[in-house]
Amino acid sequence: MTVHYLSETSSQMYADVVVGTPIVYGDGYLYFFTDTNGNGEADEDEASRNNAYASFTPAPLEAAYNYQVSQEDPGGYAHNPRYHIQLLFDSIEALNQELSDGGVDMSGMARDASGHFAFNADAFRHWDEDGEVSASCSKCHTAEGLPFFLEHDTTIAFDPSNSMSCATCHNTSNPEFALYPVTEVGFPSGAVVSYGEESGSNMCLNCHQGRESTISVNAAIASAGVGDDEVSEALTFRNPHYYSAGASWFGTEVQGAYEYDGIDYNSAYEHTRRFNECTDCHQPHELEVQFGECTECHEEVETAADLALIRAHPEDAERFDYDGDGDDSEPIRDEIATFEGLLLELILEYGNETVGTPIAYDPVAYPYFFLDTNENGIADPDEANFGNRYNQWTPSLLRAAYNYQYIAKDPGVYAHNADYGMQVLYVSIVTLGGEEAAEGLFRPEIDYYE
Repeated sequence: MTVHYLSETSSQMYADVVVGTPIVYGDGYLYFFTDTNGNGEADEDEASRNNAYASFTPAPLEAAYNYQVSQEDPGGYAHNPRYHIQLLFDSIEALNQELSDGGVDMSGMARDASGHFAFNADAFRHWDEDGEVSASCSKCHTAEGLPFFLEHDTTIAFDPSNSMSCATCHNTSNPEFALYPVTEVGFPSGAVVSYGEESGSNMCLNCHQGRESTISVNAAIASAGVGDDEVSEALTFRNPHYYSAGASWFGTEVQGAYEYDGIDYNSAYEHTRRFNECTDCHQPHELEVQFGECTECHEEVETAADLALIRAHPEDAERFDYDGDGDDSEPIRDEIATFEGLLLELILEYGNETVGTPIAYDPVAYPYFFLDTNENGIADPDEANFGNRYNQWTPSLLRAAYNYQYIAKDPGVYAHNADYGMQVLYVSIVTLGGEEAAEGLFRPEIDYYE
């Protein structure tokens, strides 16, 4: 079923139900006619100027205009297909709002491309005003950046891209359109890892690795030269970046999260033999999880939304109430969320009581941690701006805030490496708030995967 057809169907439903005068589309001018016999088709005696539809209200008129725009550009699929889809999607949605039964089912439709082709996402639009994507960002945020990096082992600035392209990952001069060969990948910590020399998932690791690590956080703290609870103007928030799924999966092998000295953490997460690489679970272009593959082991998964219901350990394994709420069967994502909430509370408390300068957090405004000028514990709109960024960092606060942000910005950590995520959060909680702050919590044991 095409979007064109859905748009026409939506218009017919609206005209029939809301306006009360059925409409039909035909080939002749003026294209939209009164459906006198109500059969949903423009019969020969109906498709005439004398029978032109004359009961337009604003909503169907706007939708009809967009429908005709798309019809009259038969090459729209090549000229600007995304624009046409957006016009038609918005038109259907607008008409549906007036229909009591919801109108056309749009649950399987998408207005915009997703994942690597999400052309209107901040991942590609962030640099539009600058007119250039800097060398530090171009590898992952332009179509040309990654192949340039793979060929030259360095990055340069590029013009902003609409999204990635096929040639970002595939060698278009190769008759088989093969992926560029990537046998191993370096991480910000200096670690070099691989899913195997022949694995296409190594390509994913080039970008889904974060931009900081235990090493860089330690270097910043060492440079400041202050004690754990001493404020230094030399310290600023180190942003781990976003969707560092590869770093989470490899765990302590790459130290993408901040790992406290002298404490062990899990290494790479061995899920099952069938699901041990990025593309075993994710559709490589849209990044959506192929949830149908999960049902063999996780019977509760019937839709993509059900992935959040997964419990990490099978029914016959020893179960743990990680977050101490008395429920050892809740989704593992919920267990992690409790750890996150506790750590954020401690961060706010530490800023207020230990540093003496209240701190507030906003999950979408960079650099995320701000001066809480009215001391209400919330980053209000007038506080969540770069000029009001938090500037009273101590090493202890920086480590904890870094780990909070690291887990928050890998929303799939419950699947990528849940135990590692909870280990990271647990140690942050204990270090910042003391043993009593972790009362009732259980830190996952170390698994030494073969």
